[in-house]
Amino acid sequence: MAPASRWTMKLALFICAFAFALLPARAQDFRVAMSSPANSMDPHWHNVFGNINVSEHIFEALVKLDADSRVVPGLAEKWRLVDANTWEFTLRDGVHFHDGAPLTVEDVFFSLDRPASIVNSPGSFAIYTRQITGKDKVDARTFRLRTSSPYPLMLNDLTSIYIVEKKAVQAASPEEFGSGLKAVIGTGPYRFVRFARDDRVELGRNPLYWGTRPPYQNVTLRFIANGAARLAALMSNDVQAIENVPTPDLDRVRSDPSLSFFSKVSHRVIYFNLDQRETTPFVTAKDGKPLPANPLRDLRVRQALNLAINRQAIADRVMSGLALPTMNLVPATLFGHNPKLAVPKPDAERAKKLLAEAGYPDGFAMTLHGPNNRYINDAQIVQAVAGMFQRIGIDTKVETMPLATYFPRGNKLEFSMPLVGWGAQTGEASSPLRAIIASRDESRGMGTVNWGSYSNAQFDAVLAEALRTVDDTKRSALLQQATQIAIDDLALLPLHHQLTTWAARKGIDYLPRTDERTYAFGFRPAQ
Repeated sequence: MAPASRWTMKLALFICAFAFALLPARAQDFRVAMSSPANSMDPHWHNVFGNINVSEHIFEALVKLDADSRVVPGLAEKWRLVDANTWEFTLRDGVHFHDGAPLTVEDVFFSLDRPASIVNSPGSFAIYTRQITGKDKVDARTFRLRTSSPYPLMLNDLTSIYIVEKKAVQAASPEEFGSGLKAVIGTGPYRFVRFARDDRVELGRNPLYWGTRPPYQNVTLRFIANGAARLAALMSNDVQAIENVPTPDLDRVRSDPSLSFFSKVSHRVIYFNLDQRETTPFVTAKDGKPLPANPLRDLRVRQALNLAINRQAIADRVMSGLALPTMNLVPATLFGHNPKLAVPKPDAERAKKLLAEAGYPDGFAMTLHGPNNRYINDAQIVQAVAGMFQRIGIDTKVETMPLATYFPRGNKLEFSMPLVGWGAQTGEASSPLRAIIASRDESRGMGTVNWGSYSNAQFDAVLAEALRTVDDTKRSALLQQATQIAIDDLALLPLHHQLTTWAARKGIDYLPRTDERTYAFGFRPAQ
């Protein structure tokens, strides 16, 4: 950028900031309480919901998902298939980073390469970039991405890769970036101000934003894991909006004339992993002694556990109706949903017979693990399922813990049967199929959060075929087939799809999202 251009940009930033400062402060402030904290400001560090929720305010991807998880333009205003293995993208004109630097193709290439270079990521984004084998710059705003074979999910994958400023990130250490000390510079509607770990992120409106101007000048994203505390903050006007209304308070919130309530079926599936290694740490004989084999490797045992679970009871009693029981990985509105997969009726007697056939007529002992501050009623779900397992003769203990402890342990495969949730953040079934069921293969970005160590060659082959099939009808059928294989084999135990909820002070509207995300720029004064 020429010196005159840099001076003009700085002057524009000063004028915008001065003008906003003259507006009434209270009307320009907005505070929203989120249920899951972010653990890093680095948008490529950990593929976990709490981080993504924050990243989207500051950074942007080439392609976005709308409120119904449909692909729409982001930083790329258009794209086309040049040939079966080549995608061409055109960047929007006039996009700048928060520091005034223009968005360049070099920034894009750096951002696409970076996830695979991050060492010890607890949840890598490289699953979304592994298919890219080459990158070519056509001109200042146009570039091409090459793959070794047809890759129809390119657009869906790119929704998960945020574009960072190359020069800023290269000048910062990973620790400085992650903690917010340096380089948290994006193109999004809000610029970064401050990160107080486990407490809040403070943001300011980006006066250079290319898109729709967000309605609030100053935004605070509060992290309040406890549902009652989150609602109390809303009722006292300490925050103006919250996500995940506590289920015991749903009727109260819906009937309160001072509040507005919003909800939508989520793309997130809540499920239990089943550790299928030869030995597993939290399954023993009832007397605590080791078993000769891991019972969870036996399909009959997995079938017994599946039949022991009363999914409708969980939806009705634990979730207060905020759940749709399922044996699918994505809801019916998403691409690749398999309508043939029915939720089984609970059958304790049949479950006991299956355990006996597997060689466990008196059951065994097991500990279930789960988070207690991540998913809606997560700890209560684990307790409810433990009680259901007790009824078929399995002595079941429960251990739940905060997300900050739970995820690192889960990534180290320390659990036998952990409760997890996976949102299809690319808007279709290949997202969970690749991440949580595919055989672990770091070189291909597959099975990155396969906590059950599940591996099925037939499943992997069908999924691989789906990932290189361009025809939408054929690809959907293949994704459905892969899902069928995994569910028939009970690679995991799906429970339900969450219904996500939000509440705000009266006079504030919100557009509910299938992807559960809570965006401060999605709230605005009611018309």
